[in-house]
Amino acid sequence: MDQKDIDISIEDGMVTIRGEKTEERKEESDKKVYLYERSYGSFQRSFALPAGIDSSKVSAEFGKGVLKIHVAKDGEAKPKGRKVEIKSS
Repeated sequence: MDQKDIDISIEDGMVTIRGEKTEERKEESDKKVYLYERSYGSFQRSFALPAGIDSSKVSAEFGKGVLKIHVAKDGEAKPKGRKVEIKSS
């Protein structure tokens, strides 16, 4: 797949990745076709962003057939966990 075949969008806390694959392969020898293969189709995947993500700072990069999506935490997000003190009885 090429970068131009992929579309990424963010809406209502969901990241949606859409793409379409079109590939055609032919192997010929002495003007006789030995193999003629087509692989094509569209796909779509959606993922929910976790709470505390700044959707304006989401970026993506594509290289060597690998798509990487980077998300950044919101500066105001605070950790939800805390240490609980154990008391003896």
